[in-house]
Amino acid sequence: MLLCIGEILADMIGEEKNGTTTYERKAGGAPFNVACALKKFGASVKFVGNVGDDLIGKFLIKYAKDFGMDTTYIHKDSERNTTLAFVELNEDGDRDFCFYRKNTADYVMPAVNDELIKLADIVCVGSLMLSHPRGVDFALDVIERAHAFGKTVAFDVNYRTDIYKDKESAVQTYKRILAVADIVKFSEDEVETFTEEYVNTLTDKLVLITLGKDGSEWRYKGKKNQVSTITVKPIDTTGAGDAFFAGALSVLDKKVGSPLTEQTLNRALKFGNIAGALNTTGRGAIDNLPDLDTVNKYLNK
Repeated sequence: MLLCIGEILADMIGEEKNGTTTYERKAGGAPFNVACALKKFGASVKFVGNVGDDLIGKFLIKYAKDFGMDTTYIHKDSERNTTLAFVELNEDGDRDFCFYRKNTADYVMPAVNDELIKLADIVCVGSLMLSHPRGVDFALDVIERAHAFGKTVAFDVNYRTDIYKDKESAVQTYKRILAVADIVKFSEDEVETFTEEYVNTLTDKLVLITLGKDGSEWRYKGKKNQVSTITVKPIDTTGAGDAFFAGALSVLDKKVGSPLTEQTLNRALKFGNIAGALNTTGRGAIDNLPDLDTVNKYLNK
């Protein structure tokens, strides 16, 4: 089982028509996206997050329930509103974010008990909570307990510039989590932010790097390999990295406890690449996720 912990929010995806910009409400939040993708790929998964006791929060809980997710651990916060992420797309489907999250629910995590952690093989920790000291303390505590129970910890950097006061302090905060995670994911841009020199120091971890149309790369124990992807015409890249991460983790989850071979890593990244690419062919991070059979058709070509 995979346990995903972190932000769940509404992506408000903008589109301009005839001089008027309208926003379409979509479920989002990187760890929630990953959890939904894992579910779609046939993995056993649970999600822990926090929403407001408001219109958007109720929409997200209903969405999760309709998707087939266990909503037991999605907390409804009566003191905070649900976080919103406004997203605008360019002609290539690439996006810019603007977050509405002052005193909102996403970084105030509900308690995660030991019994839930013990059920997991891989514990995936989200990053938006790191913008607040209580979120950092929460993440470090969960990771420490996960390791105490012999669990693998996965962490996606998912760096968003507009929720931190400056890059330098954000990078230092992230490095505290990167130091104690076992599987870490960067985008190509995030490697530039953290520097190639720093990423090369993470030799005791499995490092995954997404490269857009060029696929992805794994680095592990002094070895590395770039894995190609399929060609698609993207409409919306929101959630592509999350679909990739979920795809890779769904393969790696089956190998927990066994040595990671190059064959396993190549297959995990190929699965992730296909999932991420197909997810860009529709709008939203979750609504256009391919199912396991669809990914396997491409995987086995």
